[in-house]
Amino acid sequence: MTRRGVAATLVSAAAFGLMPVLASYAYGTGMSVPTLLALRFAIAAAVFLAWLGARGRLERPTARQWAVLALLGGVMYAAQSLLYFTAVERIAPALAVLLLYLYPALVSVVSAVVERTRPGLAVLGPILVSLAGLALVVGPPGADLDLLGVLSAVGSAVTYALYIVVGTRVSAALSPAVTTGYLSMFAAGSFVLLGSAAGALDLGFATAGWGWVTAVAVLSTVLAMSLFFVGSAALGPVRASLLSMFEPLVAVVATWLLLGGTLSWPQLAGGAAVLAGAAWGVLAAPAPGRPPRGGLRETFIGAPPPGASARRRAAPR
Repeated sequence: MTRRGVAATLVSAAAFGLMPVLASYAYGTGMSVPTLLALRFAIAAAVFLAWLGARGRLERPTARQWAVLALLGGVMYAAQSLLYFTAVERIAPALAVLLLYLYPALVSVVSAVVERTRPGLAVLGPILVSLAGLALVVGPPGADLDLLGVLSAVGSAVTYALYIVVGTRVSAALSPAVTTGYLSMFAAGSFVLLGSAAGALDLGFATAGWGWVTAVAVLSTVLAMSLFFVGSAALGPVRASLLSMFEPLVAVVATWLLLGGTLSWPQLAGGAAVLAGAAWGVLAAPAPGRPPRGGLRETFIGAPPPGASARRRAAPR
């Protein structure tokens, strides 16, 4: 089980790491960010829900669960995805991934604020290390770096941290696969509405774009999430999340090999510091009394323990 869990988690991280590169290829066909995200989540939702329906595992949410799923998927995760994919469009994909990994340290800070606890070293240490890394990545004032792209990446990390903290406390008590399918559905709906309102939803991109968006949806969404669930169940959420830090390494190497992008040595050092802060944040995260039920990607905060009873799994947070 351990080898299977390690393999599943590493393949999941690699699939996630390829996502910004695949998105860059999709943008090259004339595809807009809202169009890419609407199609990504629509395809992912269709695959997840069809698979669950065929296996007789498609659970029907309650009215409260529908409301929570709409909040998490249609608002919070949609906002995080929009910011992240905007960053990928404007700055190096590898840089966007490294900045996204500010989120584990930010989760510690947000959790301390929500729980009204005095932040100690376990909270302040990861965020200080990650901020030092951020300073190296961004460079001195006036550096030739797209400010909107950097802010979008940092905003994505902040939004993802908020999403994790809120989702841990209020998410629906559904299986991860079911939750992921419904959240994808709500995220797709949000981008259809957003893209239509902004006039940015356009299917007139080159034919090759369908291949790239399908790869983003199937490889870097459905497969990546499913394998992370497998790895988390086998290894536990902390070890699975630490192994998931293989993702930015894949992104850096893939960007270099496939897109010709490079990062300076200070930026690479800053990225290493961001990941060190992320690892510290993961290891310092306290074990919760109740695991979260999913989101589009379960994280280091927790996962259902083996043999947990149905009553405990459905208990309110």
